Amino acid sequence: MTSTADSDPSPAASPDSAPVAAITGAAQGIGERIAEVLAAEGYRLALFDRQEITAFPDAVRVRGDVANQSDVLAFAGAVNEAYGRIDVLVNNAGIALISPADETPADMWRQVMEVNLTGPFLMCQAFGRQMLATNSGAIVNIASVAGLSGVADRSAYNVSKHGLIGLTRTLAVEWGGRGVRVNAVCPGWVKTPMDDASQGEGAYVDGDIIDHVPLGRFATPDDIAQAVAYLADPAKAAFVNGITLSVDGGWMADGSWQSLRLDARHR
Repeated sequence: MTSTADSDPSPAASPDSAPVAAITGAAQGIGERIAEVLAAEGYRLALFDRQEITAFPDAVRVRGDVANQSDVLAFAGAVNEAYGRIDVLVNNAGIALISPADETPADMWRQVMEVNLTGPFLMCQAFGRQMLATNSGAIVNIASVAGLSGVADRSAYNVSKHGLIGLTRTLAVEWGGRGVRVNAVCPGWVKTPMDDASQGEGAYVDGDIIDHVPLGRFATPDDIAQAVAYLADPAKAAFVNGITLSVDGGWMADGSWQSLRLDARHR
């Protein structure tokens, strides 16, 4: 795979002591909202996406592929050159695949694994080395409720997110004693362009999700971003390491059958 990294490290090296957050998949949806929330909390931003990032003109913006090690290293280098530090890494980039397991082509399976699992590993490795050198930092991996259970017709996606949770726990064990906290957020269904694409393929309708979620709605990108901000905060989450925080409106908690679920909601 050839490198596609295209760096736009707008800010020059700065003595500013404000913390730095690197976010993948930041051009839209959840990643873009995470960037907005962290910026509002005083973080300087470094953003990475396969698409052009048009917002955040003061941020370091790099276009590349999380599954390409050269692109990842170029991103880490651009962040270090511009800011000289890294405090938070958010691995948000990911792709979906809706396909019955017996019909899923091997190349599509591999692509999902490369983006959803290998990519976060490469990012964790590149930025983790910098964090370990300073004995501080926080990594937040965006997994999914699909990493905690099975969802039909999503074998590759489910397995990639199960693996990402496993990576999160392993790095939390390896790196926690060296000052680096590693946690995961597991969103339920979120209204994003990825959801629009899945619904456009006829995979499900709004009612399929809303009827299952005890809170009776989809998650919003802000719901996920606020959870990330909490886990990233070295004061609020100083002793939080190796967890999977479900932000799913109660999806994973509800073992009811459908009629009982809806009856409980409307009593």
